[in-house]
Amino acid sequence: MQPHQLSSGDVIADRRADYARMLEEGGEPEAAAELMEQALELVPAWAAGWYRLATYLEKAGRGEAAIEAYRKTLALDPDDMFGAALKLALLGYAATPDRPPSRYVERLFDDYADRFESALVDKLDYNVPQKLAALVASTGRRYEHAVDLGCGTGLLGPEIRANVDRLEGFDLSQNMLVKAAEKRVYDSLAQADLSLAPELSGVFADAPRHRADLVTAADVLMYLGNLESVFAIVGELAASGADIAFSVEDAGDGDGFHLAPSLRYAHSENYVRMLLARHGLQILATVKSVIRKDGGKPVSGILFLTRKPE
Repeated sequence: MQPHQLSSGDVIADRRADYARMLEEGGEPEAAAELMEQALELVPAWAAGWYRLATYLEKAGRGEAAIEAYRKTLALDPDDMFGAALKLALLGYAATPDRPPSRYVERLFDDYADRFESALVDKLDYNVPQKLAALVASTGRRYEHAVDLGCGTGLLGPEIRANVDRLEGFDLSQNMLVKAAEKRVYDSLAQADLSLAPELSGVFADAPRHRADLVTAADVLMYLGNLESVFAIVGELAASGADIAFSVEDAGDGDGFHLAPSLRYAHSENYVRMLLARHGLQILATVKSVIRKDGGKPVSGILFLTRKPE
């Protein structure tokens, strides 16, 4: 759910919060913040309310007050379903976490599932599934067993299904998995957390290791800052000779990754190459391309096609 959809449990506070949202949407963040503060006087332990207040204060240019409200959000919600720690890091008041809270990513996509495809494809010119599928097709191979990590609503599945005998999909969001199932192109779908170690991730709960001759991850690694965990999973999932195709948002020069204002992570090519070498994966091809728009501006990405040696 979006924060404004999480009730405070107090009718008057909820009503004030609704008015505050309308003020903010009308371009009056200062007035929205004032009304939200009144709501929080009634329900001071409302984490979603503190997060909303923080965003209004930030838009109103009241940085210090916004930071305190983000901190209050985090204190009331240690699992950080709103991503307050990411906001604090972006504002320079906390270290950038290696990865976002799993609860935040799960909530984000559970809420986003119903409008995900229309927003991403129709409005943001998202094209990673088609470009990644073309990269996979360039190998000329037919695959016996493919695993689509972070499959979301299943946009990649139809693009590669014709060249795959069995196709599995995994995602952190149950609502996204429901949407993927509606496409009827995956042989199995299950929940998994790619930020965890292989044995805890869920990818191997009901299936053996080294079972896939194709592993894909389209537009998912930007929700994982440090990519060690996902490459450890890929290493256990991929059979000898398997192809691995994935995308990242391009961080440009450098040797690491950073948190972008979108609250997604961008990774440098050098960082990804270093990890691929560490995990013994050979690069077959890389493609730099615009992968979507964000705020009307193009977002640059890098597509990788790699192989696990025989």
